[in-house]
Amino acid sequence: MIEPNACALATVGANNRPSNRFVLLKDVDDRGFTWFTNYESKKGNDIATNPFAAMTFWWGPLEKSVRVEGRVEKISAADSDEYFLKRPRGAELGAWSSDQSRPIADQNALKVKYQETEQRFAELETLERPQFWGGYRLIPDRIEFWKGRRSRLHDRIEFMRQEDGSWTTQRLQP
Repeated sequence: MIEPNACALATVGANNRPSNRFVLLKDVDDRGFTWFTNYESKKGNDIATNPFAAMTFWWGPLEKSVRVEGRVEKISAADSDEYFLKRPRGAELGAWSSDQSRPIADQNALKVKYQETEQRFAELETLERPQFWGGYRLIPDRIEFWKGRRSRLHDRIEFMRQEDGSWTTQRLQP
C-alpha cells in the first residue's frame, strides 16, 4: 500500500535518546502538521518530556523529500473528537484496545483484547474517543525541501521561521 502521507517522526525522550517511527499525517494547514496517536505511547511520553520533534516525508519515485522541525502541541479535544468519529469502527476499537508501546505476550493476546473491546462496545453505535488518544500538531520553525539529482548535486531549499513569524529562505549545499 502506498501512503504518500506517511512520514518518519523523530522525538527525544527523557533519556536524551532519539526515537524514530512512521506516522500518518492527517492534516496540514497554516498552523502546522497534524497526526493522531495514543498520548501514553512512547512518542506521547517523549513529547510530554520534550515538546519538539522532526518529521521527514520521503517520496522515492519522485526523488523528493521534505523535512520539518518544530514545537509540538496537542490539538483541542474537540478536534480530536471530530477526527475520531470519522475513523472506521475497527480503528476506533483498535485505539481502545491497544496499550500502545507496552509489551504484550503475543499477537493472540492482542486479538483477545480487541475481541473483548468489541464485545464491551457492541451495543453502542458510536464510540467516544478515549481520553488517552488524540491529535498532535507540529508547528514548524524549519522546513527543508530536497530534490535529488543524478549528479548528486541535490537541490535543497530551507525555510526558517523568524521571531516575527516571517520566513527566510536559503539554498543549502548537498
